[in-house]
Amino acid sequence: MQSDTADRILDSAHALLAERGYAAFSFADIAEMVKIRKPSIHHHFASKAILVTAVLKQHRDTLNAALNALTHNVDSPLQRLDAYVLHWEKCIRDKTEPICIAALLGAELPTLPDEVKAEVKRYFRDLKEWVRKTLEDGRAQGIIQLQQPAAVEAETFIALMHGAMISARVYGSSKVYTAVMQDALRRLAAHP
Repeated sequence: MQSDTADRILDSAHALLAERGYAAFSFADIAEMVKIRKPSIHHHFASKAILVTAVLKQHRDTLNAALNALTHNVDSPLQRLDAYVLHWEKCIRDKTEPICIAALLGAELPTLPDEVKAEVKRYFRDLKEWVRKTLEDGRAQGIIQLQQPAAVEAETFIALMHGAMISARVYGSSKVYTAVMQDALRRLAAHP
């Protein structure tokens, strides 16, 4: 069981990652946000790589719980994808999480420590697998049409989503994200 301090450190690191990326924040930034001394952070997380790996694991666990809930609570695979898209639209619009930290760190992958790289790859693997299965379910139900194998379509969908997040960040508006992702969903919808 983690302490309240460890949770606040993780939350602060998550926010800083989304705002700045891996290289542009330090334990000093976290100490200032959490109002503790840097040695206290080291007590919970021995290094920045260990801290960021823990943040990413928490992010991935949250993703998997949300995706499992969508799978079990939303019958239509197309509506599941739409709900996932809308979740990020709200995060971007409300600035609660302006970009997926795994996507942001994916762009920094060559410079990241190995344990952080591995966790970024796990996140992408889990997301791709859920999107692939969702697309296959939709094709089987006749409500999703695929031009390519489901694995390729899943990669395309994820790339569009993460690219749209970056564009939304550049333009300072969720509107570009919404336009790109609604078009992606329209293209996937089977037309009778």
